Amino acid sequence: MRDWFRGLTIFAAGVIAGGLLMERGAAQQTQLPGLRLNHVGVYAKDFDESMRFYTQTMGFREAFTIKDKDGKPTLAYLQINREQFLELAPATAERPAGLSHVGIWPQDLNATVTALRQRGATVPDPRTGATKTSITNATDPNGVRLELLDFLPGSLPRKAIDEWN
Repeated sequence: MRDWFRGLTIFAAGVIAGGLLMERGAAQQTQLPGLRLNHVGVYAKDFDESMRFYTQTMGFREAFTIKDKDGKPTLAYLQINREQFLELAPATAERPAGLSHVGIWPQDLNATVTALRQRGATVPDPRTGATKTSITNATDPNGVRLELLDFLPGSLPRKAIDEWN
């Protein structure tokens, strides 16, 4: 019992000393500035059922849907709040149902790409996507795609954000 109490005392002293000596926010100093979670992409096994669930059950607003030449949806943005969305796309054999990606909206896309490259990440140059958004990707160590984006004037997400009420 005496050894247990001594160990607890040493542990508590270490926690207190560490708390006093550690610089506040030291863990956050390497974070890139101005990053916001903008959306999460999901591949849906049944697109129509998922649309009904997220719009009717969850109450998300359909911001826009992109369709192919045959009129089939390829992508839908469902607005959760002013600046956050759920991106829904049909699952295929190449894109199984589940998480597609996480959309990160940096304050300055080009500066973020430069900083990530300096830190050793492979990040292609941004391109303009189907939503008229400047977009590029990085992949985390778990294989999760991080979609980095900037809403160009006239982009579909920018329009949805600006029209939010």
